Amino acid sequence: MHVNLPEKRYYRIGEIAKAFDVNPSLLRFWEKEFKEIQPRKKEGGARKYTPDDVDTIQKIYHLLKEKGLTIEGAKKQLKLKNLSEDGNLKLIQKLEQLKSDLVQLRENL
Repeated sequence: MHVNLPEKRYYRIGEIAKAFDVNPSLLRFWEKEFKEIQPRKKEGGARKYTPDDVDTIQKIYHLLKEKGLTIEGAKKQLKLKNLSEDGNLKLIQKLEQLKSDLVQLRENL
């Protein structure tokens, strides 16, 4: 599912619910279940979702509604994806260090 939202810094829960065709109560439930969703809250308790929150909600929506995973299954998939991204970052850092070492070695020859 591709979400069609205008480019903004923050979105209200109603805008998100309408874009995903779900009830706001479902978004509040997901917020409790998935630590990855952490909207800012105004003094009155109104939620302000960032574009990153929307991306996370889109991933969760895909896992739960389109792939049919359970909450626990979706949590595992998100964790695996995050670990994979962290692993890629570490690999890139190691490769950059190796490149730097090789450049230094070449300069010393």
